[in-house]
Amino acid sequence: MTPMRTLYIDMNSFFASVEQEAEPALRGRPVAITAIESDAGACVAASYEAKAFGIKTGTRIHEAKRLCPHLVLRPSRHKLYVRINQKIAAVIDHLAELEFVRSIDEFQVVLAGHHSELETSLQLARQIKAAISTHVGSQLRCSIGIGPNHLLAKIAGKLEKPDGLVWLAPENMPDRIDHLKLDDLPGISKGIRRKLLNAQIYNVRTLYRLDPRHARMIWRSVEGERFIRALQGMDIRLNPNKRNGYGNSKVLAPELRSPDKAKLVGRWLTEKACERMRRDDYCARLFSLQVNFRGRPTWSNNRKLTASQDTAVFLQIYESLWTEMLNTRPNHVLGISVHLGNIIELSARSGELFTPLAPGQQSKTEALAKCIDNINRRYKSRLLKFGV
Repeated sequence: MTPMRTLYIDMNSFFASVEQEAEPALRGRPVAITAIESDAGACVAASYEAKAFGIKTGTRIHEAKRLCPHLVLRPSRHKLYVRINQKIAAVIDHLAELEFVRSIDEFQVVLAGHHSELETSLQLARQIKAAISTHVGSQLRCSIGIGPNHLLAKIAGKLEKPDGLVWLAPENMPDRIDHLKLDDLPGISKGIRRKLLNAQIYNVRTLYRLDPRHARMIWRSVEGERFIRALQGMDIRLNPNKRNGYGNSKVLAPELRSPDKAKLVGRWLTEKACERMRRDDYCARLFSLQVNFRGRPTWSNNRKLTASQDTAVFLQIYESLWTEMLNTRPNHVLGISVHLGNIIELSARSGELFTPLAPGQQSKTEALAKCIDNINRRYKSRLLKFGV
């Protein structure tokens, strides 16, 4: 039997389940989580009771109410979901070696020693399910996938929901996933799917039997070869992700869509992105702003700058771009996105002769912004912020 190396935990309807755990009156009832309290918005999550009516992520709220007149709506509470995520991680780490927290509702465990045997890994999965239910919440269910690598474990975790437990290995492949479509597999984007179809690969069974060297040609990258070898059961380790930038976006509630109020939301998004960038000791050399309107094309533009992590610098650029946008489209704003790109590590930034600023050193205003971050983090609120 192929040794099992990875156990993947995927929480089921996580946001809605957390709300049902926190509010017992919601248990057994159809629940949807919303980003904004307005019929113009969309559902960002739904309980399995709501999914039975055809409601899913992205369903417009007015449509969800039509599908299920007794649907219960609750606003998203990200801080609560993060706290539950941390509790689940602690429970898992107590029983096994937690390798990665993949997202707010996905966790990856390393299987080694006797846990690499199938029966033992299945037993561990059942222990994790029971521990989450006992120590975090009875409403929190998860689907667990087990495999010889991350890819197969993740695919297995998606096969049966809710409360599934599935293993994948060369011994039951490709029959166990033969019913899936190509783009059901993680890593098969629309672009990759198009390349596969052009290469006359129309289903998962044909993909599974593909020569890895041929996959490299189709993908035009070594990642194609790595993907097929992992699909075929080899222990292919994930390459570390390289961060490309820091960004935030928000769909605005109706009362925030006037240009004056929307502008303040964009400033807040910029401050948040800069704070996250400083936390990781990066600098950005590009600032991008995108603004969405109803019934009109999206407006976007960017500015290049000397590598910086100073919030005041990025707010100044934001103000300039916002004024430029207003001169062309002074309409009600539906959504705003900001992005800090072309990043480098602070330690890799060269010095400035006339400032003077040593290589890899923060400027006085950057150090001040870092101080503000520390105070806000200590008091767990935006106690200090940059004035308009």
